[in-house]
Amino acid sequence: MSNAVLYKSNHNVVYSCKYHIVWCPKYRRKVLVGAVEMRLKEIIQEVAKELRVEIIEM
Repeated sequence: MSNAVLYKSNHNVVYSCKYHIVWCPKYRRKVLVGAVEMRLKEIIQEVAKELRVEIIEM
């Protein structure tokens, strides 16, 4: 992927909005592993699809 900024547009606006989210559980224990990790990814992808947002990396 190039360093070019990808913009999205609507009928009256052009934008590029990105969020960086970091999961940090208490005491940094590895709780997002195995089946929990897989299910969480499924839920996040379902919600992203409903909201019509793009997940760049997970």
